Amino acid sequence: MQTEAVVLDIDGVLIDVENSYRRAIVETVDIVLGESPPTDLIQGLKDAGGFNNDWLVTDGLALYVRSRRAGLDLDPEAFAERVAAAGGGIEGVESALRETCDDAETVLDAWDPDRLREVFQQLYLGPERYREIEGREPDLDRAGGFIEDEPLLVDPATIDNLQSRFAVGVVTGRPAAEAQIALDRVGLDLPAELVYTMDDWAGKPDPTALIAIAKATDSASVAFAGDTLDDVRTARNADRADARTYHGIGVLTGGLTGQSGREKFEDCGADAVVDDVNALPGLLDRP
Repeated sequence: MQTEAVVLDIDGVLIDVENSYRRAIVETVDIVLGESPPTDLIQGLKDAGGFNNDWLVTDGLALYVRSRRAGLDLDPEAFAERVAAAGGGIEGVESALRETCDDAETVLDAWDPDRLREVFQQLYLGPERYREIEGREPDLDRAGGFIEDEPLLVDPATIDNLQSRFAVGVVTGRPAAEAQIALDRVGLDLPAELVYTMDDWAGKPDPTALIAIAKATDSASVAFAGDTLDDVRTARNADRADARTYHGIGVLTGGLTGQSGREKFEDCGADAVVDDVNALPGLLDRP
């Protein structure tokens, strides 16, 4: 696959977030609502699209738990399908609830995204980073944050290889401060104009960030590697919006794994699917 620039997602590509972000989603809902949500709904919502950051996924799971208490009779898979049919994202969750839950407005009125976000950030960051990044005093009694339990998925040699051959950028749903922590850990030092976080644009699958990196690097072709269907959708949307060539590459180290994950990526229009990010140097070449 020939390309001039390589753009990388962070979570599920460079960093393993199974025991950090995904754990924070589940434990946040459990703390706030006193009930552990179905973990399979996390990937169901991500596949539905429009969940560019895990605060929104947490909101979706909290609303599902509340709606089940209010009489919703849909299992996680069926609910995720309803959300996808409604266009995905938190707006899709609200629409699906109004269609399927008789008491949807009560459920939505009780939704407190600010509290969910506060708890999530405390769990993920830990008290010291929470004070530093969020600028508030934590109210949970926690010694550390889940951010400390994020194994690296990328080898240093892969970073060196990609940077020696291509322009490299990052597009992520992380907040800027958390993105920088991850990039420092993997040893990826990039100028600000080549890093797009949730603070910079509407989020995937909106192609604005990907196109901006193509322009900033003066690249006629861009390969974007990510672990969700929205990453591939971002590349496809960039194809439609811009004259440059965009390759969407699915990486099987996030929520989508194995043959079923490969098939989902391919059905979504992926140009290639790799077992992990370290396969990119062997897949990519310059034109």
